[in-house]
Amino acid sequence: MKKSISRRNFVNQTIGAGAGAIILPSLSGFKLQDKNKVIRPLIVCSRITPAAKVAVETAWEILKNGGTAVDAVEKAANVIELDPEDTGVGYGGLPNENGIVQLDASFMDGKTYSAGAVACLENIKTPASVAKLVMQHTDHVLLVGAGALQFAKAWGFPEENLLTEKARKIWLRWKEEMSNNDDWGAPEHLQKKVKPDAYWRNFPEIEHHYGTVNVLAVDVNGDIAGCTTTSGLSFKLNGRVGDSPIIGAGLYVDNEVGAAGATNRGEEVIKSCGSYYVVLKMREGRSPQQACEDALHMIIDKYRNVNPDYFPSVNFIAFNKSGEIGCAGMKGTGNPLATIMTERGYGKFEGKIVFPGK
Repeated sequence: MKKSISRRNFVNQTIGAGAGAIILPSLSGFKLQDKNKVIRPLIVCSRITPAAKVAVETAWEILKNGGTAVDAVEKAANVIELDPEDTGVGYGGLPNENGIVQLDASFMDGKTYSAGAVACLENIKTPASVAKLVMQHTDHVLLVGAGALQFAKAWGFPEENLLTEKARKIWLRWKEEMSNNDDWGAPEHLQKKVKPDAYWRNFPEIEHHYGTVNVLAVDVNGDIAGCTTTSGLSFKLNGRVGDSPIIGAGLYVDNEVGAAGATNRGEEVIKSCGSYYVVLKMREGRSPQQACEDALHMIIDKYRNVNPDYFPSVNFIAFNKSGEIGCAGMKGTGNPLATIMTERGYGKFEGKIVFPGK
């Protein structure tokens, strides 16, 4: 079973970067930007799992040899999509309310201003690669459902069952405990009262409800690309689409400015055009860290007169053309972390929780 990574496993050597910091396992003197040189290539992943480390290392092999950010981002995303232990992305992702895994992904190329996305894609393990093909080989941006599957099959992607036994057991536990008024679960005379979230206690290592992954990169030529991929809100309504496949919401890339991606509560990111907003703020001169925090404040401000105690769980990650990184979240027991890789090596970026929530 996958175990979470504790920050105590890394050395306590940090270098400030805005409101965030780089946490490095074995390096010293690391900076995102030297006095006279922007550090690139650069690859950033919003996860800190073992698979995320493999993902950025895989991408780095492409980037260090002069490969494109587009190819690096795709291969990094694929590593996590193919990890059966990851319950928030690709193969092994948690299903919708009917027990069907429906995947969303988006791709954007800052060099060409091209974008592609798929939503409600079933039976294909790597939606990021399908989104990349939509971007490169159609004049559309978003394909959904049966049409997205037909497109993927035309490119030779095999249909495969995405529901792992781990994800199936989590779904069945949820079905049993979601209501006291249905016929799921033990016989009525043997039923015990349980809390609605009791099923999570059997699976403490999974991403609760959300599990989106952002991968952002800049290559040696200064070209930027990004990908956002997810299995979406766990046990969602059939056909629900979150922010991940929506350009400007779950992902936005601008070669002249930088890139941003969002995770967690997709509905709030859709309504706020969150990733576009982050990039827009960076264009105005805000640092990536400031821009991520600005987006969270903007979302909260929208609810100030409706429900001032409402703090939706939203995270943003971004970097700019200068090589600065930012990461901010609205809720959490600790600051949000991201995995990075540059010519200086592998490391962690620690962002900031802006609203603790209630």
